[in-house]
Parts: sequence; C-alpha cells; structure tokens
Amino acid sequence: MNLLEKLSQKTLLADGAMGTMLHARGVGFDKSFDELNLTDPAAVAEIHREYIEAGAELIITNTFGANRYKLSKHGLQDDVVEINRAGVELAKRVVAASFKDVLIAGDVGPLGVRIAPYGRVKLEEAREAFAEQIKALAEAGADLIVIETMSDLYEIKEAITAAKENCSLPVVASVTFTRDDRTLLGDDPIKVARRISEAGADVIGVNCSGGPSQLLRILKQMRQTVPNGKFWVKPNAGWPQQVSGRIMYPADADYFGEYALSFREAGANIVGGCCGTTPHHIAAMKKVLDSAPAIPVTDITVLPVDEISAEPAELPTQFAQKLASGKFCISVEMDPPRGLSTHKLLAGASLLHDSGADVINVADSPMARMRMSAWAVCDVVQRQIGVETTLHFPTRGRNLLRVQGDLLAAHAIGLRNVFVVMGDPTSIGDYPEATDNYDLVPSGLIKLIKQGFNMGVDHSGTSIGQPTNFFVGAALNLCPQDVDAEIKNLHRKIKAGADFFLTQPIYRPDDGPKLIEAYEAKHGKLDKPILAGILPLVSTKHANFLHNEVPGIFIPDEARRRIEAAGEGAAKVGVELAVELIQSIKSWANGVYIMPQFHRYDMVSEIIVAVKE
Repeated sequence: MNLLEKLSQKTLLADGAMGTMLHARGVGFDKSFDELNLTDPAAVAEIHREYIEAGAELIITNTFGANRYKLSKHGLQDDVVEINRAGVELAKRVVAASFKDVLIAGDVGPLGVRIAPYGRVKLEEAREAFAEQIKALAEAGADLIVIETMSDLYEIKEAITAAKENCSLPVVASVTFTRDDRTLLGDDPIKVARRISEAGADVIGVNCSGGPSQLLRILKQMRQTVPNGKFWVKPNAGWPQQVSGRIMYPADADYFGEYALSFREAGANIVGGCCGTTPHHIAAMKKVLDSAPAIPVTDITVLPVDEISAEPAELPTQFAQKLASGKFCISVEMDPPRGLSTHKLLAGASLLHDSGADVINVADSPMARMRMSAWAVCDVVQRQIGVETTLHFPTRGRNLLRVQGDLLAAHAIGLRNVFVVMGDPTSIGDYPEATDNYDLVPSGLIKLIKQGFNMGVDHSGTSIGQPTNFFVGAALNLCPQDVDAEIKNLHRKIKAGADFFLTQPIYRPDDGPKLIEAYEAKHGKLDKPILAGILPLVSTKHANFLHNEVPGIFIPDEARRRIEAAGEGAAKVGVELAVELIQSIKSWANGVYIMPQFHRYDMVSEIIVAVKE
C-alpha cells in the first residue's frame, strides 16, 4: 500500500530528528551528516531502528543536505548520487530487519544558496540540483519524496517540479516559519499552502519552526486554505535555547504526546517531530494516538478563518510575561562600546545574566556621545548571551520616516522590548553641531508603536503587512520638581499605551508612594508595572556629586554618612545600601532598573544575588 492509500485510512506517525540524534552521539555541526551514510552507516541505521521501535511508521533518510551545493562545502559535490543511494539503502535494510510496514521518505532539504530573484542561482540551476538528488533517491527505492524546511516559495516550487518531472513518487512539500508565523521571506501560511498546492505537491507540510502550539495554529490556517488537502506536521521541540554553550529544546515527550492528538483532530495526515525531538517524543505520540479512536477525515471540521485560533501570532516577551506574573524583575543598564570591540560588554552581560538579571537595557548614545548602535548591541547580547534586552529608543535626532524605519529594523532582528525616551541633547555630547531635531515626543512615539505598528499600520494608516509585537516602556521621575507636570506626562504616556515604566534613580523608599498616591488621587489606580531606578554609590565623591549636582536626586544624610565612613570600602557599603533600598520598595515597585556606575558590573552582580537570596 502506498503513502496516499495509507493516508486515506489513518494518520501516520513519522520519525523525529536525525541531526539532533547524530549530534548527541558526538558528530559536530561542522561535519557533513549526510556523509555518514558512507563513513558510519551503523550510526545512522541505529537511529532509524530506534525510531521504528518507538512506533514510527515512516522514516526519513539521512539526506537532508545531500545536494551538490551543500556537499560542495565539504568537498563532496561529486558524491551526490552515492550518498543519496546509500541513505535509502541503509534505511531499507533497517526496515527489512524490523519486520514492520514502514515507509521510507527520501529527504530533500534547501540547497543552502539563495536562488533568483533573491540570489544568483538561476531557477533552472536549482531545479537541476534538486533533480540530481531526487532521481538518486527514487532509483534507490524510496517510497516518497519529502521536500522540507523550505522558506523560499520559488525554491520549493523548483523542488516540487523537479520531483514531478523525475519520478512518480508522492511528494510532500514542507515549509518552516519564524516566530511571527511568516517565512523568512515574509509569506504567511495561507499563501504558502495555496502555492504548494498549486505547484502540485501531494501533501502540504509545515515543519521545524517553533513548538507544537505554533504549528497547530499554522496547520489550521493551511487546512482552511486547502480544505481537501493532505497535511504533514513535524514541529521542533520548542524554540531552541543556548544553555552553557549547548543548544537545548524545552518541549518534553509528554507535551508532544498531548499535541499529537490535537494535530490529528485538526486534520494532519502525518505527524512527527523535527529538531530537538527524539525516539522518546515519538513513543509518546504513538501512545496517545493509539489510545484515542481515530477520527475519519470526512468528520473533521474546517474552521472559518476567524475561528482558526485566538492565540496571538507571537507570544509576549519573557520580560512582559514575568511582569504579568507578578515576578519582581531586575533590569540592568549597559552602555554600548565606543569602539568596535564587544568583549568587555559581553563579559559583563554574561556575569549579569548568570547572576539572575531578567533583562539587559541597552542605552542609545548616552550623554549624546558617539557609540556603537544600541540595536547591534542588543542583537549581539541576545544571540551570544541568551538574555532578553530592552532597546532604548530616543525620539531626539530622528524624523518621522527614520523613527518608523528604525522600528521595523529593530523588530526584524528580534528586538521586542523598547524603552521610549526623549534622548540627551547633542549640545552636551561629542558632536554639539549634530542635528537635534525630532518629529515626535515620547508619548507620541508610544502611541505610534502601540496604536499603529502593533496594530499593523504606520503613522499614515498604511498597512505594514503584519503587526509588530513591541512591549513599550516609558520614563518616570518619582522626585520631580513639578509634580503636576510629571503626573500630566505620566497620564499622557499611559493613554498612549505604555506597558511599563523605568524611573530615575531614587534613594528613599517613600519617593514612589508619594507620586503614585498623587497620581491615583487624580486619575484612579495606576496599574502599570514600575521598575524603580537604582544607582549604586561607589564613593563619597560620587554620592556628593549626585546629591548636589543632579536634578531630581536626593541622597539621605544617613546614606552619605555611611559611604563617607566606609572610606576605601565605600563600594561595599554602596551595595549594602542598594540591597536595603530594594528590599524596602518591594511593596510598591514591580522591579528595579539598576544603573551601574563606571561599568561596575561586579557590584550589580552582588546586589542581584543578595536580593534574590
């Protein structure tokens, strides 16, 4: 019985990740996994066997990267046919030895190069490369062809065409999506499903991407678009995370098992796992599928578009979720470097993350001095350290066009937390002659983000294609000279949509309640999270400067006396004072915003550890 006949009778269970399992056996990501079909077939065969024993009814050959372009990176471009044949043949041997009815899918991944119109490889060249690999898989005896983890609709169309022209096997065509339910090239599930169907694929697929929750959402949209189609779903075990230099996936086997039934009920004909999944995940899916009676495809309801899912396209940031859960959050400010090197910055960010900081705030040109772009620093910190960042986004020096372009750029590189401020005037910095103009005040920019971009439109009301998902913070001064003016500004920012507030440094625990009470007397309950500014003192000179020369900062006499009495141990006392202050404001603050002086990240680390004990 071939694939399509089987799919008319039941939902098939496919295998899980091959690369994850090979890497766990010590194969580095810099190696060609496909070459192992020739050099270590026993390792590949053992993984196939484990998946079959776990209950997989369909296994995928170890040929994901076995095309001429990817193999050329390892000097193996002349071995395309041999590697693909070997991948099918060893899978067939394992299936024969299992005495089970298991289908073998010849695996075809992306070429690893950009094709026209987004790259230099011509469409006919791409089709030729796919044809070379697919012919080898088909001639070796594969039962079907799986074209997977694609993100370019031009590329997947060429792969499908190559398969249809060079073999008579059923073809699965599967696409991967980013966190915002779009491909890397911006295509949504509805367009993807329609294009794959029109290209002639027998089964429409979604794989890799995020975890089961996201792919269930995408599956429902695809099936609504092509209600009579057949569907393949293989999610990752959640979004990958870097832990101590290792790539880890959070979704465990039991969680996958629960979703197997949801996939089947939503109309999936083939389910399995992708990156991060193991035979344990497949066994859990098998157990759940076997325990519940199958639903005939004809009885599965196709939901209308507006009932597909109430879930947002993208989850709130971790920082937003922590604040919403009531956790006392710790945010730490870091300044971008004044040159090219990020080594010291990354070392500091790593220390803060390890100590327990929830989010790193990256200032944008503090004191109007030339520094590396705050976007770049946020991106580097998030990728290399694995901690969320908050991008400081000044309105000063940006006209309306640049503001909106910069927001799109920040979102495109994965930045979601933004802190809107006016920004320091250029007159105090290195380039006083630099343009200082702006079109928006902070409350206007907050409104543009929350009521415009997060709704999918720009300032003019023109669609930006899809909504952004920014979590927006604003500044608050708890010790203003003009209380009425500060309350007016605070109310304006709240009406514009601000999600949270970061305050100027405070040194008295009752500074917060005074302003909050004054605000609530005029406007009702203040229900936005407030992270109180904490600026640790490092010396007597430092304390006196802040107290006497920085507007809005008042340091109690007792605190200054303790710092002065400490002498060379002033920094240690500064840590103690900060910890005492933080403990005393937990009744009204939702967290703290710590501003290290003179890059004393070691002091901040001590404060965080002490507060979290």
